[in-house]
Amino acid sequence: MNIQVFGVKKCFDTKKAERYFKERRITFHYIDLELKGLSKGELQSVKTAVGLNNLINPKSKDYIKLNLDKISSASIREEILFNNPSLYQTPIVRNGRQATAGYRPEVWDTWE
Repeated sequence: MNIQVFGVKKCFDTKKAERYFKERRITFHYIDLELKGLSKGELQSVKTAVGLNNLINPKSKDYIKLNLDKISSASIREEILFNNPSLYQTPIVRNGRQATAGYRPEVWDTWE
């Protein structure tokens, strides 16, 4: 497995995901979304796996501030998401072409 965990250090679910993989002695690479967001290619890969709407956290402070609730165009929503990593539903966990958004140990169990 080639696990990547994209998250934010202050996010409780990101910490739980890190603990999940550490407890199972599964090597993973952590990427801090506050320092380095997803590349265009990574975003496309994750979007294909989980869907654009599942990547967006409607509880994010920036969700209302950026009027994302009023934008229906998928391409515009994707561009806003790409430029504002604070909008991601974290953690984003990738295993090759497979991916999840949010804390999803029931899915990760099937990857082992």
